[in-house]
Amino acid sequence: MPESAHSAQPLTTLDARPPCLATIEAVVAGGRAVVTCRGEFDVGAQELQADLYAVLDRSATGVDLDLEEVRFCDCAGLNVLLSLRREALDQGKTVTIRACSPTVARLLDLTGARELFVTEDFGNPAASKPPAVEPIPVVEELPEPVDVDRELRLEVDQLRRAMRTRPAIDVARGIVMASFGLSAEDAWTVLVTASQNTNTKLHHLAEDLMGAVHGTPVPEQQRQQIAAAVAKVREAGPISRPPSSPAA
Repeated sequence: MPESAHSAQPLTTLDARPPCLATIEAVVAGGRAVVTCRGEFDVGAQELQADLYAVLDRSATGVDLDLEEVRFCDCAGLNVLLSLRREALDQGKTVTIRACSPTVARLLDLTGARELFVTEDFGNPAASKPPAVEPIPVVEELPEPVDVDRELRLEVDQLRRAMRTRPAIDVARGIVMASFGLSAEDAWTVLVTASQNTNTKLHHLAEDLMGAVHGTPVPEQQRQQIAAAVAKVREAGPISRPPSSPAA
């Protein structure tokens, strides 16, 4: 019997790569590049990696990221930023985050990655104020060298912690999606909201939800906050917004 056209279709014609729903806009001035990112930084954002590296190459001292218009970011999107930072360290440069949306701020705080994108002078208004007395002319100083070993050790520690907690959090998000019929983004919002309102670390909340699958009851306060968060995202409709502050 001849094989059907559908079954004979070569798998190589299928493109399973997720679409890139993010964009970047770069301006290089004063030795640094300011990169404004917009959209959704998920696994599809890996397509922007080469463009980010090219911007880094054009800068003298590094890249400042403006993530204020990034409306969604998960661990895959964070990996794109961490990869850019590692490349910058190899070149003796730095990558900072000058502004970010609540979504990105929450992810940075939950993974402990925020400090990886901060320099000593970043965010210090006093550093840009002129002195009270007339300054003495000095020769322009070169940027201080980056302590690559220290930065890499810090990054490894943070990534190890994220890798230990990520599987449980991903499973818990799947449980919420299946239990309440929510999208991945809304399920994430439910978990983070319940984590904030119960003052519970996100990975601890995830472990409690996984235990419920095996018959261990979820603590009453957590159960109530999860139910309230589900009701809130359903009331918000398909385009729900995440909470404005990160979990404690």
